[in-house]
Amino acid sequence: MIPTKANDLGGFLRSRRERLTPAEAGIGPGVTARRVPGLRREELAELAGVSTGCYTRLEQGVSASASDAVIDALAAALRLDPAEHEHLRVLAAPRRPARPRARRTRLRPSVRELLAAMPGTAAIVIDHRADVLAWNRLGHALLAGHVGFDTADAAVRPNIARLLFLDPHHRALYRDWEAKAQVTVAALHQAAARYRADPGLERLIGGLAVDSPEFARMWARRPVRTCSYYLRELEHPVVGRLTLANETVTLPDDDQQMGLFYARPGTPDADALALLVQSLDLAPMKEGVR
Repeated sequence: MIPTKANDLGGFLRSRRERLTPAEAGIGPGVTARRVPGLRREELAELAGVSTGCYTRLEQGVSASASDAVIDALAAALRLDPAEHEHLRVLAAPRRPARPRARRTRLRPSVRELLAAMPGTAAIVIDHRADVLAWNRLGHALLAGHVGFDTADAAVRPNIARLLFLDPHHRALYRDWEAKAQVTVAALHQAAARYRADPGLERLIGGLAVDSPEFARMWARRPVRTCSYYLRELEHPVVGRLTLANETVTLPDDDQQMGLFYARPGTPDADALALLVQSLDLAPMKEGVR
């Protein structure tokens, strides 16, 4: 189960409080032994300029929200980076009774056309749950050629997080698996904070926590990270080792992300990717890109 908003806010605050050492915060060793990692609640409250009672209520889930000023002060005291600061704002935002905005689970025709127009670039589109909504043929061959290409049926479409943690073939693709896994868990943490009334997302996270001890361990750390560009170190079963640039583009208004994988021209990585393209029958598929 995904924690409630109050408890999730408290859990995130506690994880960052325990991460920050007294020395990093400019606090002396004191005369009594510490029984908790990181800062004490009263120490963090003093650094942030809020009362210990106010902070304790937030961390214990008694209070489910806080003002922007308090959140900003806590973020500064905890030395949060911009992505963590924004995540804290989302967790502390007051609940609203309005229905959540509808989210697309299918692609716009223009996005399908864009995928088909990039035969030399591996491309994939996922939603906020990491479900694969579509990929072009090269994207499918690069990332998961061992699973079906069709993503039209929501009940059976691949999910990148499940593949990453539970599918040994997909896991073996990433020489930098640990880094990729941490980014994926961070994205799911941020999605869980934004979309609280999503039973599908809750089932995904709960199932992964049960089926993968590694996922459960990473989830407990509450990672938060925002980055749209990576260099991916891959070991492909057909073309071998290659390093590809990975750009992530958010599609406006759709709660979807497009991942693009490409190589710099004139490099051995470009040659390897071109070899993978050649291995495909690039004649247009009758069913097109789904």
